[in-house]
Amino acid sequence: MQLSRLFAAFAAFAVDGKMKGSILVTGGAGYIGSHVVRQLGERGERVVVLDNLSTGFREAVLHGELLVGDTGDAELVRKLLSDHGIESVLHFAAHTVVPESVAKPGKYYHNNTANTLSLLRCCAEAGVRHFIFSSTAAVYGDVSGAPVAETVPPAPINPYGLSKLMSEWMLRDMAAASVLRYVILRYFNVAGADLDARQGQSTPQATHLVKVACEALCGKRGHVSVFGTDYPTPDGSGVRDYIHVEDLATAHLAALDHLRAGGDSELLNCGYGRGYSVKEVLEAAQRVAGKALDIRYEARRPGDSASVVADASRIGAVLGWQPRHADLDLIIRTALAWERRRDA
Repeated sequence: MQLSRLFAAFAAFAVDGKMKGSILVTGGAGYIGSHVVRQLGERGERVVVLDNLSTGFREAVLHGELLVGDTGDAELVRKLLSDHGIESVLHFAAHTVVPESVAKPGKYYHNNTANTLSLLRCCAEAGVRHFIFSSTAAVYGDVSGAPVAETVPPAPINPYGLSKLMSEWMLRDMAAASVLRYVILRYFNVAGADLDARQGQSTPQATHLVKVACEALCGKRGHVSVFGTDYPTPDGSGVRDYIHVEDLATAHLAALDHLRAGGDSELLNCGYGRGYSVKEVLEAAQRVAGKALDIRYEARRPGDSASVVADASRIGAVLGWQPRHADLDLIIRTALAWERRRDA
């Protein structure tokens, strides 16, 4: 048996020789969830994916079993948790577009908040022990200036951020009344793709800057818009902390290992602690591709902050997580490779 297969076989057992419980990944056919599912599968975990495929893709699920359904369907979720002996849940299913959340807040409170409450109730009833929640730096609101630590009081300025913050609060309170322990990961700006171009972001009409720039470089968009050039930042455009999706996925595995080892519930930022402006990202994209973009400057969008950069010191100390792909050019290069493969 090959060494990799031996490792996968042993990975299915806990340190004390007992079988590790199965893992439910909600939204596991989406951009971030599918990368996490792949990494879990590569180390031999037993994974079940629940996704309604509204924004996810069946072909993105490279490991485990895919069940098509909705996280808010309590009857389905109860049966799934029971039938598969689920011990750990990684919850990604959510709407994530800030401008849309401003225009359609009800859609975000229903899917991101109400459906999360339904899922949490089912998990508490079933005795699920571990819950890893996909949250966002949008819970902090407008925190321009120094990198933001987890101790900064949340003050979201859009329904997306508030829908996630409400879910964080519900998770905290449900855990206090059950055996559930959790890790909340507050993502900063996720970008890039699997280094072998097997997976990447496929969401139609995406608004994430790196994705938009790569689509424009591949001729799928006529131009790239810069929304706001009058922010209180060095070049007037918004500043964000960009994290490679592969590093983010690894953080989820580290969070799961932490909980399995008996670690306490935690709330952790997930970023690099280095901000890049919109203009800097577009300059890097043109440099990587060796091609010019048609860049147009427009007014600010409602719900956008001037600058959001992580203080990411705690996640390394608590989980032992260390990023391996903290390079803007690499993030763009992998995203561009994925976009070009989609055209092939």
